[in-house]
Amino acid sequence: MSALADKPAVKRRVLDRDRLEADLVAIAVRVFAESGYEGASIASVAAQAGLSKQNLMYYFPTKQALYQRVLDDVLDEWLARMDQLADPQGAPADMLRAYIHAKLRFSREQPWASRVYALEVISGAPLYGQQIRRRVVPLVRKDIAVFERWIAEGRIAAVNATHLLFAIWAMTQSYADFAAQMALVLERKLSARDFADAEKMIVDMVICAVALPPPTTKETHVRT
Repeated sequence: MSALADKPAVKRRVLDRDRLEADLVAIAVRVFAESGYEGASIASVAAQAGLSKQNLMYYFPTKQALYQRVLDDVLDEWLARMDQLADPQGAPADMLRAYIHAKLRFSREQPWASRVYALEVISGAPLYGQQIRRRVVPLVRKDIAVFERWIAEGRIAAVNATHLLFAIWAMTQSYADFAAQMALVLERKLSARDFADAEKMIVDMVICAVALPPPTTKETHVRT
């Protein structure tokens, strides 16, 4: 009887811990994005969370453990949003449009997360390289295979699929990683309209890059 009565209390404690850890990770994302791994500290995250350093270390014993959790959460969300080219039977233009939309939306909604990931990669991924190889690389190769299948089927132009993806990443992620520079140029922060305009421009560029050339007069004559 007492064991059954304790179950709701146990569940509440688990939920409370999950919420607290999520709150700590949300604070840590910004600290790591602003200071980098070397410049960030457990004490700084704890202070912003209103906890003692010792209390925070009960949940995350080391800075590396906290950093690992931050990047795990960033990657979980990023990969969930990026699974847009999975259906090779879909219309290429629709798949690409959805992919670019998801990437820009992540940059707009999670700029600190994007910057943490970018800083890790820029530094050579010393602490997270294995996870990137295990989780990101297979997905990217899968997306490249989709492009190559579309090319083989004559559904898009023959492009270098790998570098097309690199270009899409660069164009979309810059709206998070280099937002400060863009704000200096615009003399204001990026707005929802800016992201909408960016999405249209990037989509138009990518669709033009993969569009099949119109048939020549000779080809049209042969087909008719």
